[in-house]
Amino acid sequence: MESRPESPRPQGAPRWVAMFYRSAEGSWRTAAQSPHRAPVLYALGEMTQTLRARGDDVTVALWGPKDGAWHRFDTPLKQTAVPRPDPEPSPGEPAKLAERMTGRRHQVLMAGLTKAGLYDLSPEDDTTVQALVEHLDEAAVRRVAHWLAIAGSAR
Repeated sequence: MESRPESPRPQGAPRWVAMFYRSAEGSWRTAAQSPHRAPVLYALGEMTQTLRARGDDVTVALWGPKDGAWHRFDTPLKQTAVPRPDPEPSPGEPAKLAERMTGRRHQVLMAGLTKAGLYDLSPEDDTTVQALVEHLDEAAVRRVAHWLAIAGSAR
């Protein structure tokens, strides 16, 4: 069994930070950070799901503020999903969260199209990608991107 060092405390003022252990490099990497817990937990769940789908061993650390200082929290990672933030940001959450999630779905679809070998997109293609981004949730977008990647590797 491989031994892993303890996660180092993040630098700077206390905020919510998710860190992943990269066994190939033997180091910890900051994967997500925000002044709010919900977006970090969401990113933690999505990244964990992606790493597990690749067959990687997942080791994470969740740091956050407690009484004005850094505190390492237990990570809620089992095979169950991490709760997703509400589509509408709650008071105090950044209004840009919904916009960032839309941008993320767009990036996932564009990566899938690239893996399928489609690089030179027309304005009509861009409009179609935007329509998919606006009407599908992230899980559906990831599934479509997965299909595109498989189609691209079969060529």
